[in-house]
Amino acid sequence: MENKRNKFLTVTAAALAVTAVAVVPASAASPFSDVKESHADFESIATLYAAGIISGYPDGTFKPDSNVTRGQAAKMIAGALKLDTKEVVDPKFTDISASNPYYGSIAALVGLNVITGYGDNTFRPNQTITHGDLAKILASIPTLPELESAKNHAASEKVTRGQLATFIAETLTKSNPETPEKPETPESEDAFSLSILHVNDTHARADKLPQLATAVKEQRDTKKNVLTLHAGDAFSGTLYFTEFQGQADLKLLNEIGFDAMVFGNHEFDLGGSTEGHQALADFIKGAKFPFVDANTDFSADEKFTGLFTDLISSEPENGKIYSGIVKEIDGEKVGIFGLTTEETKGISSPNKVTFTNYIDEAKKAVAAFEGMGVNKIIALTHIGYNDNANVDNDILLAKNVPGIDVIVGAHDHTKLEKPVIIDTNTVGEAKDATLIVQANEYVNYLGTLDVTFDGKGVVTEYDGELIDLGKVAQDEALVKLLEPYKAKVDEVNNKEIGVKITEKLENPRSGETGPSVRSNETALGNIITDGMLAKAQQYTDKTVIMALQNGGGIREEIPAGNITVGQVITVLPNGNTLALMDVTGAELKAAFEVAVKNAPKENGGFLHIAGGKLQYDSSKEVGSRVVSIEYLDKATGKYVALEDGKTYTVATNAYTAKGGDSLTMFEKAYNEGRVTDLGLSDWENLQEHLLSLKEIKTTTEGRIVDVAKKQ
Repeated sequence: MENKRNKFLTVTAAALAVTAVAVVPASAASPFSDVKESHADFESIATLYAAGIISGYPDGTFKPDSNVTRGQAAKMIAGALKLDTKEVVDPKFTDISASNPYYGSIAALVGLNVITGYGDNTFRPNQTITHGDLAKILASIPTLPELESAKNHAASEKVTRGQLATFIAETLTKSNPETPEKPETPESEDAFSLSILHVNDTHARADKLPQLATAVKEQRDTKKNVLTLHAGDAFSGTLYFTEFQGQADLKLLNEIGFDAMVFGNHEFDLGGSTEGHQALADFIKGAKFPFVDANTDFSADEKFTGLFTDLISSEPENGKIYSGIVKEIDGEKVGIFGLTTEETKGISSPNKVTFTNYIDEAKKAVAAFEGMGVNKIIALTHIGYNDNANVDNDILLAKNVPGIDVIVGAHDHTKLEKPVIIDTNTVGEAKDATLIVQANEYVNYLGTLDVTFDGKGVVTEYDGELIDLGKVAQDEALVKLLEPYKAKVDEVNNKEIGVKITEKLENPRSGETGPSVRSNETALGNIITDGMLAKAQQYTDKTVIMALQNGGGIREEIPAGNITVGQVITVLPNGNTLALMDVTGAELKAAFEVAVKNAPKENGGFLHIAGGKLQYDSSKEVGSRVVSIEYLDKATGKYVALEDGKTYTVATNAYTAKGGDSLTMFEKAYNEGRVTDLGLSDWENLQEHLLSLKEIKTTTEGRIVDVAKKQ
């Protein structure tokens, strides 16, 4: 049998239209960590990256000096020729399947009779190519000119990835001699106005989406050039997610209409389940909008095969994931890229999905947009407005990465009533304005941002507000869409969880001096905090010494009998989530002083406790009532006193961790990045803990004692 080497056959010029690209100047930022300005192929690599023709490795490198393989070459050439790599005919090579990252490119070139494989019906995508092979490839395409640089290499010499980038870039430049030396900035100073509608951290509040639909329609009716964006965390938080795993929300989100969504950490909550990320993959496939995420790598999880690319697309498809997209609005190009917090690996279950540094990926995205001539750039982020500075947040993003005009944020559920402007960098030097917006949580608000750019893409004017959706009428069409899902949720609400109690778990509220969940230890408070402590310890390598629950957040009792899902939810109905907090012993003591400041009267900030014991004296002056605080040392099995100068990890709900109920010392810890919101639903934690107990105690244990009552 004839051993057919890879042959590139003559194809008509009409079949292969060469893409025009703008040459990226040598002064541009490097798109890859291992491609410095001094590298011989830097300019070509940056140019092809900006044009979306090449991409690097998940670690942020390009490996320009590595020998290029046949598969890699096919991908780069198909990208340069702008071939359709999705609607292709299977070339039926025995060593290439549809899951291979080069499959589409190889199949597209075979379909045009540009290449064939070997006589044994293989393609050998991992085999390297020589300069002789490459010369035949480029010379046989009629639209491509002869390259001078190709004459500098022996035919038998291996081609590196950097060299191939240079050959392709030279080819594209020669094929388009009128291509400018650098991306053109619009000469006109004419202003361009854009309206951005945004939501975030909706957390399966499907029942509130009909109000959102009404507000979005009203905004679209009164404004032009509208973008609608979702900043992540559509998953987890209510029975709508427990029962339908995103599909109830998706039905309504599709009807509302979005231009893009980024993934929140909670989109990865099911990664550790038997089905893995199947629910997320189904959510993506069913979406009538694209997803953007520049620092999230899905390549190791086969459930996302065919759903993602690390390129920036000007023609994004619904139900697909891109690093970024370009939207053309009223003749103007707007770039949108996404970022997901690296904390996800520790506070969710991403498994094979991995995350890279947000600053590095943002710089690459901005460079790519600018290389495409896009000067209006939006970062759609799920990293937190002022969240843990040791990991990532929007303020640091704005200060570290020039070129971002707007950051539409999420993750820390911040309520930004007005856009925040960042106009200095990390060392206080002036920079072009970056606007940051975020719309709180749970579909409570629709965020709006009206922004005007000058001809150079610089923000010149802006205004924004949050629309209170509690004051907006429901869209009846969406109410009807929700009906079958709501019927199931209502049914589950009445479903028994499988636990029966013979005595009720009280939630006393007798007011001034009697027993109260807001001034006394209760059995229900103990069970809630025990569950919080057990769950929190699963999510960190640190020792979590205590769990705290504010009495004001415990809303109902659980009556005797078979416990239902609805009863569990009514105990903790506020949609709170579990958080970890690093605080000193002195800060904990100060917090307990606030907790017992009204004793024996009620205080919504009264703290129930697991893992520790509190003694206080309500007869003493406010601020001097704590007698002792101890925690259980698991190593010795004994209770030991807190030390003022020592730092401890405690669990609480996100409301308390952010300083709710005047706990300013916790607010300080939150603002300093010492809080991590695990995002785990409080009522689901309670239900899980009830199911784990062999015996449910309905009496207190002496965890919290007012010594004044003993006197």
